[in-house]
Amino acid sequence: MISQLGHTLVHTADSIIVGHFAGTIPLAAVSLVNSIFIVILVIGMGISYGLTPLIAQESGRKNYKECGKLLANSLLINSIIGILLFILIYFGTLLAIDKMGQSPEVVQQSKPYLGLLGFSIIPLMIFMTFKQFAEGLGFTKQAMMISLWGNAINICLGIIFVKGLFGIEPMGVSGVGWSTLIDRTIMAVVMAAYVLKSKYFREYIRSFGLKAISKIRSLGILKIGAPVAMQYTFEVSAFSGAAIMIGTIGAVEQAAHQVAINMASMTYMMASGISAAATIKTGNNFGKEDFLNLRLSAISSYHIVLIFMTITALLFSGLNEILPWIYTSDKNVVNIAAQLLIIAGFFQLFDGTQVVGLGILRGIGDVNIPTFITFIAYWVIGMPVAYYLGITLNLGANGIWYGLTLGLLVSAGLLFTRFHFFSKKLVRQVHKL
Repeated sequence: MISQLGHTLVHTADSIIVGHFAGTIPLAAVSLVNSIFIVILVIGMGISYGLTPLIAQESGRKNYKECGKLLANSLLINSIIGILLFILIYFGTLLAIDKMGQSPEVVQQSKPYLGLLGFSIIPLMIFMTFKQFAEGLGFTKQAMMISLWGNAINICLGIIFVKGLFGIEPMGVSGVGWSTLIDRTIMAVVMAAYVLKSKYFREYIRSFGLKAISKIRSLGILKIGAPVAMQYTFEVSAFSGAAIMIGTIGAVEQAAHQVAINMASMTYMMASGISAAATIKTGNNFGKEDFLNLRLSAISSYHIVLIFMTITALLFSGLNEILPWIYTSDKNVVNIAAQLLIIAGFFQLFDGTQVVGLGILRGIGDVNIPTFITFIAYWVIGMPVAYYLGITLNLGANGIWYGLTLGLLVSAGLLFTRFHFFSKKLVRQVHKL
């Protein structure tokens, strides 16, 4: 949970630093960039997640040599994907950002930040390769520690660069871009060194090398990773689309959206940590063909995420007028963000259960139907309703968030139904044998 949270804490730190040291327009620029970049980020993360269930399943079968071969293939795939995503940002998104109907002053400040974040996706994908490998084998603490130290470095450098300390000229929004790039490069180097040098992985990485690269293994990783990337993309792009819709209303509303969505993203990423654990346990049990414990551990994951998200929902609702002050001292931004946090508190339960549902099904290898479910939930139902309520009925940012909440509800319900059907079927097969 903590290592997953680290991905969001980078952007949270960027928002807080910019909000306090640069102002509302730069904070709106960070909101615009993060709403675009998060789509690129989850595509990369989704591809990298294709490794984890395969490692968990092979570990359950005690096929250690295959684990090292899968790592080699994943590193190649993720490196190529990282470069392609950077090219997409540099030659696509940076040119398209002028056509999104945003405030000119916001767009002007967002471009350098987006370019630097785009380049940081390359070292991040290398970090994710070794992180997912280690986590698939049950080693989660090391990635957590690296993420925590990486965030500490990001915060220190961000303040120095944005504010202009120790003789450095104030960089504004670009400063947090540079701090994030440096942070992710360090994290990639340290995580790779840990996996390749640690005694815990010697038996697994003996087969790691260029000779292990094969079309069959690479396609096996992509067969899971690509649909997972699409699942995350459908959800996150809906929230990014919401940010762009809100940006057409005004910079203050956009800054408020950034505050509220940033806090919701933190709890979401922690829930995705529970989801990652569910993927690993499900994959292990699936590899051992222990389908009864697969179902029981999955249900336990649902219980854990419901308890956790209930607590965060109460915090968001009870402290909705206090929490926005962490990000900004602009009263107009705080007032709107406080309203959005009430809605965020409500959709916490749906957000948590749907991401855990995706993780459980991923551990089984069931990714195609869940991908279709997420598309229907967010883009056929959620976004049209968000546009209708927020723009057509003129309910503003609140209306847009009501539509997002509906999308999460539909996704959570359908994914739980899918899990229930699939796991019951597996248990019945064992009883027949």
